[in-house]
Amino acid sequence: MEDPAAPGAGSPPTNGNGNGSGKGKPAAPKGREAFRSQRRESEGSVDCPTLEFEYGDADGHAAELSELYSYTENPEFTTNRRCFEEDFKTQVQGEEWLELEEDAQKAYVMGLLDRLEVVSRERRLKVARAVLYLAQGTFGECDSEVDVLHWSRYNCFLLYQMGTFSAFLELLHMEIDNSQACSSALRKPAISIADSTELRVLLSVLYLMVENIRLERETDSCGWRTARETFRTELSFSTHNQEPFALLLFSMVTKFCSGLAPHFPIKKVLLLLWKVVMFTLGGFEHLQALKVQKRAELGLPPLAEDSIQVVKSMRAASPPSYTLDLGESQLAPPPSKLRGRRGSRRQLLTKQDSLDIYNERDLFKTEEPATEEEEESASDGERTLDGELDLLEQDPLVPPPPSQAPLSAERVAFPKGLPWAPKVRQKDIEHFLEMSRNKFIGFTLGQDTDTLVGLPRPIHESVKTLKQHKYVSIADVQIKNEEELEKCPMSLGEEVVPETPCEILYQGMLYSLPQYMIALLKILLAAAPTSKAKTDSINILADVLPEEMPITVLQSMKLGIDVNRHKEIIVKSISALLLLLLKHFKLNHIYQFEYVSQHLVFANCIPLILKFFNQNILSYITAKNGISVLDYPCCTIQDLPELTTESLEAGDNNQFCWRNLFSCINLLRLLNKLTKWKHSRTMMLVVFKSAPILKRALKVKQAMLQLYVLKLLKIQTKYLGRQWRKSNMKTMSAIYQKVRHRMNDDWAYGNDIDARPWDFQAEECTLRANIEAFNSRRYDRPQDSEFSPVDNCLQSVLGQRLDLPEDFHYSYELWLEREVFSQPICWEELLQNH
Repeated sequence: MEDPAAPGAGSPPTNGNGNGSGKGKPAAPKGREAFRSQRRESEGSVDCPTLEFEYGDADGHAAELSELYSYTENPEFTTNRRCFEEDFKTQVQGEEWLELEEDAQKAYVMGLLDRLEVVSRERRLKVARAVLYLAQGTFGECDSEVDVLHWSRYNCFLLYQMGTFSAFLELLHMEIDNSQACSSALRKPAISIADSTELRVLLSVLYLMVENIRLERETDSCGWRTARETFRTELSFSTHNQEPFALLLFSMVTKFCSGLAPHFPIKKVLLLLWKVVMFTLGGFEHLQALKVQKRAELGLPPLAEDSIQVVKSMRAASPPSYTLDLGESQLAPPPSKLRGRRGSRRQLLTKQDSLDIYNERDLFKTEEPATEEEEESASDGERTLDGELDLLEQDPLVPPPPSQAPLSAERVAFPKGLPWAPKVRQKDIEHFLEMSRNKFIGFTLGQDTDTLVGLPRPIHESVKTLKQHKYVSIADVQIKNEEELEKCPMSLGEEVVPETPCEILYQGMLYSLPQYMIALLKILLAAAPTSKAKTDSINILADVLPEEMPITVLQSMKLGIDVNRHKEIIVKSISALLLLLLKHFKLNHIYQFEYVSQHLVFANCIPLILKFFNQNILSYITAKNGISVLDYPCCTIQDLPELTTESLEAGDNNQFCWRNLFSCINLLRLLNKLTKWKHSRTMMLVVFKSAPILKRALKVKQAMLQLYVLKLLKIQTKYLGRQWRKSNMKTMSAIYQKVRHRMNDDWAYGNDIDARPWDFQAEECTLRANIEAFNSRRYDRPQDSEFSPVDNCLQSVLGQRLDLPEDFHYSYELWLEREVFSQPICWEELLQNH
């Protein structure tokens, strides 16, 4: 298998304080150069306001529809309208589409589908464009963007009820298998948008139908609600001996990445695949409801909180003031002059002392006298190049000036508590009791967590507290059931597996899943802004490049914006698709999740995501790669303005790009899911020096993004060394404030790290063996299995009725002569074999 990202691709330069060992200090530039370097690093964080971003399944309806089309495709809106009007005039005289009664509209659509079944490829394309114009909202008869979106949704429901989806699905199968188009594209030196015309029209119709029908509105009629559920079932399950629709799109992705079909419009394929998976399996709210339901079925206590709702209530952390941080750090005397001067040390640690904003003791500060080495490292920590974020600075909680009298109790705002309920695993309780028993009574009792004989009273209280916050996950129950099924396959009988859409999708993906994951990561690598163009990399721009390349500067600017926007949409769709798959598979069965995760890790997903974040993330999130006047549906209502610099920049006043922030959060969540509780993968984060990369992402003032960055920093903190922890105390305190607590987790101290005999390769091998045993037991059950019953009764075996071919009685005598009578039987050899 070919890996999409080489292992070294994700390793960033070793700047900042992110060295894995924690020993030594990076060479910092001196004087004015240091000041300039820090200014460049910090400018983004100082100027970044709090981003008013609401995370969800997808962007607004109009935005999701507009991202289907590239700006190069805009002239085709006129072509679609012309094809429809030419056909409509021949069928309906003197009326417009919006004036027709519903029955007349249905009759016209039926006629369109009939005319779609012609041999001529050119005529078929014209009819398909007419259908696409209907799905786009018959914008020629509308006066506003709202009208276009309304009629687009109305027409899509109408098209589905008349069987348009099935007809276009058959045409899509034909185009995928069109070897002439594939060979023609392979011979061309440069592929353009013209090579994928038929596929783009078909995929656009299918996408518009999925996206419009998927959208739920309170004003929807009962007929529309019924149609939505029927459509979801049709997409989820195998119909007419065909695979689920998502598997067809996955096969298109792998075929594109293999180089056999370079003309496939891969952006449209990925967008449609993501929306089909979201529609059939459900979005984040549906996932939460399924989780609650499944916990109730397994007899587990209800969830303490909804993660996304908790994050929504969290406030974004404020970055430090540029003047305070950089100005004071530059004015401070060099470390050699600070030795023995306690007042200077106190001045340097002013920022650290300001963390104590709740009149509470800072958990990470020591009262012992500091050594010369600590003083020097503290001053160096203040002058780090990557601009430390003051993640705990809260607007209403500013400490009073020294000259001011203490605030009264009414004016002091104390925190209401930690945002997350603490969690304790069964393994944590067992490990705590094992250490306590070894210490106090000299032997252990295995997994017994109830017997506390011989242990002192404080240990009893500790165990009681741990059990109060014990959390049993659905995955824990599934792993335990799997172990029992492996041990006792006969007595426990056959497992009953519900045929849910998620289960059916996993069964269909199972044997080709490695190829699917590698293909998605290859495309993600090609679309990442940090990737350099290579001659052997796949071409993801086939459906955005025009036939004739631009000749003016403005046309080149427009194409450049279009290409960047195209890549951003690809990253958005892949990140959201992978996250949805992992979350649904984890809920369905933990080993399905682990199977997908392990193949992503083997295909170098971790360094690939780190490589993506090894850029100026603030610039990526605030990028304006869009031309609002060219977006659908605006471009269909208004006359396109003349191409000028002003028209390219007009209209977009948003402080950030929704899709790019959405993509970054998805990739961070993906990285968290791959590394959580996996020591070997956590070490990959350390080896690839991810700490300085992740710290730079903290400059973005958005609570959800900051939370997942802090989670990734927390799991690797103990491996980064004492020096790193001393130099990044604000980050450590931010983790303590924002990330969930594990009661006996020593993440902040890293005690006895070097003494722990972890065999990382064995960890992955054991997991892989468990996954293979699960897949083999559930999905690889041949008919002649050793556990299948055997009939040893001669009469019942000979009395079984066999279904023979209809023409067997004509030729059975010839068969007996050839296969039985003419074959000599060697009885001695038969006896020897048995």
